Amino acid sequence: MEDPKLIYIADDEANIRDAIRAFLEAEGYRVRAFASGEELMAGFAQESCDLIILDVMMPGMSGFDVCTKIRETSTVPIIMLTARDADIDYATGLSLGSDDYFTKPFSAMSLVMRIRAIFRRIEFERGSGSSKAGSEVSFGPVTLDPKTKAATGKAGPIDLTPNEFALLHFLVEHGGEAVSREDLLNKIWGYNSAVETRVADDTVRRLRKKLTGSGIAVETVWGFGFQLREAE
Repeated sequence: MEDPKLIYIADDEANIRDAIRAFLEAEGYRVRAFASGEELMAGFAQESCDLIILDVMMPGMSGFDVCTKIRETSTVPIIMLTARDADIDYATGLSLGSDDYFTKPFSAMSLVMRIRAIFRRIEFERGSGSSKAGSEVSFGPVTLDPKTKAATGKAGPIDLTPNEFALLHFLVEHGGEAVSREDLLNKIWGYNSAVETRVADDTVRRLRKKLTGSGIAVETVWGFGFQLREAE
């Protein structure tokens, strides 16, 4: 029987840290909680984990700092926590490679639902032989290599986070067809319609900026989702 998933939490507020740990342990996960980013980094160096939950605002290493360091060596899923309902926090965390974010206060059950969805997505990708591990795909002048996670366009390489690459790959596979927001959430993040999150819209917004000059663009299909088109 497979061991329960191991989750790391870093938050300098003991009440939040302990509450999340207690709830996740009640759901059957193994949890290690840390009071600082430095402590989590030390723990991660000794033993890797299956998912990380990071508070953005901590003394010393911030959640952003920890996310940046972790992404140098690992693609472990990362969820950011922020006390401020500020777009800059969302954009910064996602641009550094986090998988999702929550604004405090939040529902513990909502957090569990997203964690379950992330683990379901990972298991699906491991067992499905998905095309993400296959051959190169192209749309217009943009080419994606799923093996190396490299993207190139008219102006040269395009620097993408794992989620940005997965989202663009999904759109490229559909050519110029419109893709619903719900399909993106389900295929890229593993979320169903019951999970409330802005992560798809925020990732599309960042991806649009990175595609400037690439020769393609992401268009909004109002009331439905998104599609690719060739651009000047």
